[in-house]
Amino acid sequence: MLWHWSPNIGFAMNFPIRGWNECLIAYVLAAGSPTYPISPDLYHRGWTAGPDFRNGTIEYGITLPLGPKLGGPIFFTHYSFLGLDPRRLADRYADYFEQNSRHVLLNYTYCVADPAACAGYGPAAWGLTASDNDTGYSGHSPTNDRCVIAPTAALSSFPYAPEAAMRAMRHFHDDLGDRIWTDWGFTDAFCEARSWYSKDHLAIDQGPIVVMMENYRSGLLWRLVMQAPEVRNGLARLGFTSPHLASV
Repeated sequence: MLWHWSPNIGFAMNFPIRGWNECLIAYVLAAGSPTYPISPDLYHRGWTAGPDFRNGTIEYGITLPLGPKLGGPIFFTHYSFLGLDPRRLADRYADYFEQNSRHVLLNYTYCVADPAACAGYGPAAWGLTASDNDTGYSGHSPTNDRCVIAPTAALSSFPYAPEAAMRAMRHFHDDLGDRIWTDWGFTDAFCEARSWYSKDHLAIDQGPIVVMMENYRSGLLWRLVMQAPEVRNGLARLGFTSPHLASV
């Protein structure tokens, strides 16, 4: 599978969708298509054969089943799972609630340890993901640490680390609110090391905050998406197990 096709430029980007990243949902929907479903073999030879799919190393005392070194940007844990319910969702490769929880914990623990000596990092100021920065835009992560924190990283992690997410939200609002809070919510990112605070609001970062807060509170979006026959059929065809698939 390639990312992505458009009527104007075709497959000019020519980006292979191979794990581990944010694109699991693409395989699930492709496998569940009622007209032209992909073969499960494509999932197992394509997605899971990516160079950064399996991990298994221990960093900061945390074993991460899947993903690149130190986990990569934390949006890997958010985007596919805005709708896919990770609770007791598993296949031959991972338990996905465990995978996501460990990724969040690793991102948090890295920021608390602060090996790059970034001003402002700590238990209430954490979260490295793709966002604006003071020179443009980048996929921030523990292996690409530019001392830039994006509120969406911690706040979209409520289902996996609610106490750490709440500490971050209070700090972002109560202590930094005059710099990063507006009528539209938190701005995209900030860097206290260089006294830079974004003025922009990015929908792709704002949306997951609201969705994942509600999923933590009630599971509403998870419940609705997991009722979709395309999603249920796709997961079943790819060999996933989930309480939502009991009747498939």
